[in-house]
Order: sequence, then structure tokens, then C-alpha cells
Amino acid sequence: MPAINPYLTFNGNCAEAMRFYERTLGGKLQIMTNGESPIADKLPPGNADRIMHARLDFDGGVLMASDDMPSNSYKGMHGFAVSVIYPTAAEARRVFEALAKGGKVFMPLDKAF
Repeated sequence: MPAINPYLTFNGNCAEAMRFYERTLGGKLQIMTNGESPIADKLPPGNADRIMHARLDFDGGVLMASDDMPSNSYKGMHGFAVSVIYPTAAEARRVFEALAKGGKVFMPLDKAF
């Protein structure tokens, strides 16, 4: 059966976001900066620390991401959802609370479980 893996685009904070997801979801995170890329010499200067590609492999899926180039007019993320399923309510609650902290929750926790 094919898998669908979300790919998120950030505006310079991809590494920070993906490290948060690694702490929250567990798994193994791989990150390549533009400066580490095989095409680093072909990229605009001043972008070496931006993330070219990040991949988090965790129990239940894969989450991938990168930073947009500053030359693009980044409009932010919108119009998407990522669903994560856990075997127990306790695990789901822990992850929900970590993801909700400082974020905008569209479904109150008491309605989610």
C-alpha cells in the first residue's frame, strides 16, 4: 500500500521545528543544510544554514521539510492537516498537548478524546 508523507516548508526555522517534532514524536531526524548540499556552490550566497531537506522517521510515519529560499515570497503554511494516530489515549494526549502548546487548537482537548 502506498504511503503519504507530508512535506512542510518553513521560512528559516525548519531545523528548530523538526527538532521539536523529533522530541515530541520520537524517531530519527536527518537534516541537510544548503551548505552541506552537493549543489551548495550553485545556491545564492547567505543561505548555507537554511535547511535543504529534513526527514524525520518515526513510529507511524515520515515527516519531511525544508526552508524556503529567501528570494521566494514565503506566504506561510495554510490549507493542510497532518493526522497522527497512537495506540493509546495517553500517548495521543501527550503528543497533542506538546503540539498544542503555543499553537492554535481547532478542536478542544476534551472533544478530541
